[in-house]
Amino acid sequence: MNPHHLELIPDTGAALAAANAAHAEGVTMPNVNEKPILFCAEMVRALLAGTKTQTRRVAKPVKHPDFGNLYEPGAMVLEREPQHVINRACPYGQPGDRLWVRETWGVISHSWDKAGNMVDWVPDRPATPILELPFGRVYYSGHVIYAADGYMEWAGDDDGGGEPRSAWKPSIHMPRTASRILLEITDVRVEQLQDISEADAVAEGCVAEPCDHSRQSCEDIGCYGPTAAGAYHWLWNRLNGAGSWDANPWVWVIEFKRVEK
Repeated sequence: MNPHHLELIPDTGAALAAANAAHAEGVTMPNVNEKPILFCAEMVRALLAGTKTQTRRVAKPVKHPDFGNLYEPGAMVLEREPQHVINRACPYGQPGDRLWVRETWGVISHSWDKAGNMVDWVPDRPATPILELPFGRVYYSGHVIYAADGYMEWAGDDDGGGEPRSAWKPSIHMPRTASRILLEITDVRVEQLQDISEADAVAEGCVAEPCDHSRQSCEDIGCYGPTAAGAYHWLWNRLNGAGSWDANPWVWVIEFKRVEK
């Protein structure tokens, strides 16, 4: 018997859809701008642990906030634009704005007891309760769970008797209501990727680890070295592809603190 089952609440009309759409967007504080931002599971865990207070994102051309002319990445730095211009040009927001985290997620609506009866699922891992959350053409009620907290199999066929499987949804599709992490931007700047310092790499959630080789140099075997900056070098290439570190792009550096929702 499949211990967990995914419940889909059918679309019951335009009026309900409109009401739930507003609920899904969440309620923001007056005069506070919020935007979504994606993080992989490893970085989500660093956010939850409080060890990640920075993120770097490749800078694309942006418009000057006052004059509207298009700036190539890094031009604001090279032309020594004042900080207030850099703040307002940042596509992720400026100090005081907030970022809600999108991560890989799923929904458990109910479970099954030993007799095969449908019962409420009692969370045994981090979970966010939801009620009629609109997603696609259906509505979800129950609890949102998160892949960063560990793998789980919980969805079978329609009657709950199929083989267990996972029903994770991509982070890009996470609605505001399902998000559990809220960040407040404290500083933004533009720099080249390889300008990252050891302290910044630690703030990115990376940890310095000793090398596990003794007879060959790091340079000889392509090791990233026993530093947090080396660990970030490896992480960047893993997330952005081989050669992306060597390209040394201009990046937005967003510093933040976690705030209670």
